[in-house]
Amino acid sequence: MSGRDWELVGAPNARDLGGLVGADGRRVRRGVLIRTPALGRLADEDLPVLAKLGPACVVDLRDHSEIAVAPPDRLPGEPTVVHLPVHDAEHPVFTYVSAVLLGHDLGAYAALAEEGTPAAMAAIYRWFVTGESARESFGAAVRLAAEARNLPLVYHCSAGKDRTGWLTVLLLNALGVDEAAIRADYLANNRLTESLREVILEAMRRRQPGLDVAAVRPVLEVRPEYLDAAYAEVRRVHGSFAAYLRDGLGVTDDIVAALRAQLLE
Repeated sequence: MSGRDWELVGAPNARDLGGLVGADGRRVRRGVLIRTPALGRLADEDLPVLAKLGPACVVDLRDHSEIAVAPPDRLPGEPTVVHLPVHDAEHPVFTYVSAVLLGHDLGAYAALAEEGTPAAMAAIYRWFVTGESARESFGAAVRLAAEARNLPLVYHCSAGKDRTGWLTVLLLNALGVDEAAIRADYLANNRLTESLREVILEAMRRRQPGLDVAAVRPVLEVRPEYLDAAYAEVRRVHGSFAAYLRDGLGVTDDIVAALRAQLLE
């Protein structure tokens, strides 16, 4: 079971990172790194699929405030669940994405509209690189992936595209996957969630007839410029991705070696 050999109805952008080519031409092992959105909306028929993948550890990147208002993750077996929140109350995007996904009040919209949603999203991605709590949680998540007892590792946030997307970028960089392949995986989110995105937008239109859909869409998508903002911040602060992993996240050369030993064929 790998890549898109399986699908989760309630998590259309869930996927296995297996098969991507990493360091020394070695591929990422199948079924060991699985990125998903929050798992509270899984359908009954999804549970046997997830059970077959057999996650040993589930990393949840959501803040407790997001978890409290969402349906609980539906998890087969008894995986270890580790909460590593990547959340900054100062950035209205987090509150807004959660509200959109859950059909809740969109009070954060005014703050976003002022900043412009693409700009707000780029700001979040820069914060992923420099924010103290972001660095702590992302670093801890990467280190967990280096330990055999945590594999297969499933990791998610709310929508499974931004925080989950950046953690994927970190893991794949550490594994030596080239930037074009990393970018392609990141951007695959839009194709996989297209129908879900239109359903959400239509529901929002009905609830708020005056809604500016063009302002909402950037929050529900991933875009190359978001990733570019994060990469530029890495270069600005650390000079290179390797230095960012080491100095920004505490992912030492030994941990990188362990990741490659565990996760590459």
